[in-house]
Amino acid sequence: MEALVLTGLKKLEKQNIEKPTLKPDEVLIHTAFAGVCGTDHALYAGEPGSADAVPPIVLGHENSGVVKEIGSAVTNVKVGDRVSVDPNIYCGQCKFCHTGRPELCEHLDAVGVTRDGGFEEYFAAPASVVYPIPDNVDLKSAAIVEPISCAIHGMKLLKPSPYQKALVIGDGFMGELFVQILQAYGIHQVDLAGIVDEKLKMNKDLFNVKNTYNTAKGDKIPAGEYDVVIEAVGRPETQESAIEASARGGQVLMFGVGGPDAKFEMNTYEVFQKQLTIQGSFINPNAFEDSLALLSSGKLNVKPLMSHELNLDQVDDFVNGRLGVVSKAVVKIGGEEA
Repeated sequence: MEALVLTGLKKLEKQNIEKPTLKPDEVLIHTAFAGVCGTDHALYAGEPGSADAVPPIVLGHENSGVVKEIGSAVTNVKVGDRVSVDPNIYCGQCKFCHTGRPELCEHLDAVGVTRDGGFEEYFAAPASVVYPIPDNVDLKSAAIVEPISCAIHGMKLLKPSPYQKALVIGDGFMGELFVQILQAYGIHQVDLAGIVDEKLKMNKDLFNVKNTYNTAKGDKIPAGEYDVVIEAVGRPETQESAIEASARGGQVLMFGVGGPDAKFEMNTYEVFQKQLTIQGSFINPNAFEDSLALLSSGKLNVKPLMSHELNLDQVDDFVNGRLGVVSKAVVKIGGEEA
């Protein structure tokens, strides 16, 4: 079968490899679509992801497809089911798994990171992480349930209330997801700060954003205004802005992935005086059902956020930056006919 294999540092090769052989608890999926995210960029460049990727490995941890075969012990899906896959596989034995914090698992395994993922025609996954998708959710949208679930996990770490005002810093794909998810969780006002006028306008026109700030053009984010601030960039300057923008009693979600050695400054008295909650967020435990429900309900409209549909031959150009500005890229492997 055809696969795009990460063979070394910044080396992707299209190869013909053997179709996976299933274990009793596994499912064989004919890939329909696979999303490309920041983690894939990092793994391609030899940087850490949710776990270490050791070449040769097939990336693609955001994916959807159709079940083609099931192992002898599988009972939750059947051949022909349309599915999406939560890539993260927890050991169930370490202290974090035993204390209800599986996202911090000491032995995390992941489809598309530590084991072959969706950048191939067929991939195998444990049945425990395979989710049937609702009839009204198309396979292309289902390929990005994983990033949605990461945002949902972040929301579960917060305590949002309808009266609150929220700010999202970052008009990339994850920031745009948070705009809709915050409103789905009942927050009455969501504002957006970013650097691309077209994205800011789209979110205002389509997704009920009240105020936008183009920080690249010198727009100033109001200080001390927001009860909830989502930092979805991962740069020191935007992390500092998130704390500055927060109101008394505010909650700041540091969602953006910073560089391994990056640091930002904050005024410790401000944290004390505002009684701030500053929260990190890592991967997506127990969030797939909520994510699928939001997609099915229509409270999330992800189609306008997907700017590029690629084939496997274009992935290398994308991760090398040769395709220009990309909001969200999804790779078509088998498409709706998979």
